[in-house]
Amino acid sequence: MKLVAATRGSPLALWQTQHIASLLEPYGVAVEPLVVVTSGDKDQSAPIHQIGGKGVFAKEVQKAVLDKSADFAVHSLKDLPSLTPEGLKLVAVSSRGDPRDALVGSSLQDLPVEGHVATGSVRRKAQLAALRPDLNFHELRGNIETRLAKAENFDAIVVSAVALARLGLQPKAMEILEPEIMLPQVGQGALGIEIRTDDLETNEILLRIQNPVSRAEVDAERSFLAALGADCRSPIASYAIHKNNQIRLRSLAASDDGKIILTDDRIGDDGIELGKLAANALIENGAKSLFKG
Repeated sequence: MKLVAATRGSPLALWQTQHIASLLEPYGVAVEPLVVVTSGDKDQSAPIHQIGGKGVFAKEVQKAVLDKSADFAVHSLKDLPSLTPEGLKLVAVSSRGDPRDALVGSSLQDLPVEGHVATGSVRRKAQLAALRPDLNFHELRGNIETRLAKAENFDAIVVSAVALARLGLQPKAMEILEPEIMLPQVGQGALGIEIRTDDLETNEILLRIQNPVSRAEVDAERSFLAALGADCRSPIASYAIHKNNQIRLRSLAASDDGKIILTDDRIGDDGIELGKLAANALIENGAKSLFKG
């Protein structure tokens, strides 16, 4: 059996699609990639939060599934908005990779006073600014290889640790930032597979590669995101760990400059409900006033 997978064309996106293909191969399923150029790929200069947030890396890929050019789509879940378009469903989440961020070019301790750090993420900027108000921040766009090539222009850049691992990249100077230092993006490190809601055959096939623990963690984080009503235009973060049949969910909302940091940390057995409770707690503490319109 052959299925067509819609994907972005970056080396990382193609690695991700090939990874999903390798998981499906034991079930006798061959995967043919369909490369889609997204709005985020076309505009490599403007900050992501100015050109539409998360959706700029997903809409065109989702459209390829909706118009039946592809059977399913492979997404980095951190790029996927919390609301799924009508006609699609998030059918599976494969085993999650490293959710943490990586500081490349320097350790946090060795960053000079008033050092220059580049990142395209308002979440990363806000949390670093809270730790180090002296730092200067610069915009950073492009695929992971492009960003690493630009690292020499700054004291450090911030990227996802999983992107480096998946592409076999090992920068000489690098520090993995633990969640206690920098809380990850919703869904970071996880891959999500979307299909048409009426495609029952593909649904059954793709459910075979779902990792229940990763799915439970991602569902908790995405529940928080949906209930909070924000996207990557706002500095927010949420990170779930599933252990002993319970989920610990740590969540954060911040001002752009990192001067205001609101946090929530709770444990429960229903991740989706946990996400809603975390969002409501932050909203009660004034999170909505931190978000851009």
